[in-house]
Amino acid sequence: MSSRDLVFVVIAILSCALLITAQISIVAALAVRPPRWRALAVIAFPPLAPFWALREKLRGRAATWLLSALVYAVVRLVSS
Repeated sequence: MSSRDLVFVVIAILSCALLITAQISIVAALAVRPPRWRALAVIAFPPLAPFWALREKLRGRAATWLLSALVYAVVRLVSS
């Protein structure tokens, strides 16, 4: 494995971990705000997470989710 491959693997792992953390954070925040069914919907369909996070003024969490998803997707495409 070359050092370039290692960098892609590390970036992919970190961005995936950040995406999962942002998802869990958004689910937890939506679970304490009415209507609570949105938290379950976000678990079933994750792309709704940044949309509803922005509607609830959770801008930092939504931005983290979007940025980490973008970085993960770009790394996956470039490393293929």
